Amino acid sequence: MSAASLHALLVHSIDYAGLFPPCSLALEPALSNQARYVRSDEAWMLNAFVLPLGQFDAAKKILSDFDPQHPLRVSALGPKTEDAARFREMFTKTSDTIRSLSAYNVDLISVNQLEMFLPDDVDLALLKEARSIIGSLPAFWEAPADRAEQTIALLAEHNSNADAPTFGYKLRTGGVTADAFPTSGEIAKALVAPATHQVPIKFTAGLHHSLRQYRDEVQTKMYGFLNVLGAAVLAAEHKWDEKQTSAMLDDEDAKSFSFDDEFFAWREWKIDIKRLKDRRRFVTSFGSCSFDEPREDLRALKLL
Repeated sequence: MSAASLHALLVHSIDYAGLFPPCSLALEPALSNQARYVRSDEAWMLNAFVLPLGQFDAAKKILSDFDPQHPLRVSALGPKTEDAARFREMFTKTSDTIRSLSAYNVDLISVNQLEMFLPDDVDLALLKEARSIIGSLPAFWEAPADRAEQTIALLAEHNSNADAPTFGYKLRTGGVTADAFPTSGEIAKALVAPATHQVPIKFTAGLHHSLRQYRDEVQTKMYGFLNVLGAAVLAAEHKWDEKQTSAMLDDEDAKSFSFDDEFFAWREWKIDIKRLKDRRRFVTSFGSCSFDEPREDLRALKLL
């Protein structure tokens, strides 16, 4: 059995994104995988299935592997738009598509959150309009790492007038080529800013391994999900600056990380389970095209 602190750090942390590179599965086998994963011993680590709006209708036809005890929970991926005008136009269609899927079979499928790219000319007024359209559905708005602080500040301003901080920031932490990976300093800025503003954050791409490591397939070092999630909660808990946060993001030594039934620790920095659970409300999940590799890595580290 995994340590309680590992469970607290990773519960509902993985949005399975098997449709996307490098796995790039077709919809039916990806959904078949999800149905198998939600019945696995590590189902507690799963959050949602990342599903582009354009595949909603196809997904409705292949739900036979799911049941009311094991439903399909969807993270809806909206279309990428280039400017605010196109964003407004597509957003209404996005909302209608989500409502249609949500009403299709409430016992088998639900939409838990929305992920969508945020053009740089979207302002506070348009965000308020978006909120009025989607209601209480949590939404994560993606912007490049070099726009993280600006975007997080805008989302924080919006959330300050809301009952709950349901608008969050989505950070891309890698890809299938070396140039898709932001620097640890860029990620650190994106982790420190939401901790300051209490804006929820999720991550996508390049995080299917547990620890920072060089990978031949991308010809660069990938970030580890233990590094990123751990740095996010510890940076918030201990009010780290970007330099300290970067140090944890860059750490490749498994011995630096410890988990027991009372604390999660990186080197001399600790957080107890209660505080960890509180911090996880703002450090939500990461998209991964594989659910197998994260589990294999954790088993290799003897954490599962």
